[in-house]
Amino acid sequence: MKNLKTNDDLIKELLSPDEQAELHTSVEKEVSKHWGGLRKGAGRKPKDKDKLLCFNIRVSLEEKIFLQYARKHNLDYSQLMET
Repeated sequence: MKNLKTNDDLIKELLSPDEQAELHTSVEKEVSKHWGGLRKGAGRKPKDKDKLLCFNIRVSLEEKIFLQYARKHNLDYSQLMET
């Protein structure tokens, strides 16, 4: 099992440098279709800066009603907290 040759060895031996470059570009193009990596549409989608984050908190119904009232009437929480 001596004298084993890899695909890279055979490509260098049998093809000219131009043919090697053409082969490598076609292989990269084909692989990018099926495997991950940098390609159009890959990765996370950009978020709109105009959209605000939505925060969810778990509160009782009584607390929820109070928060809605405070937002509607523009209550100053720091003033309410002072004694």
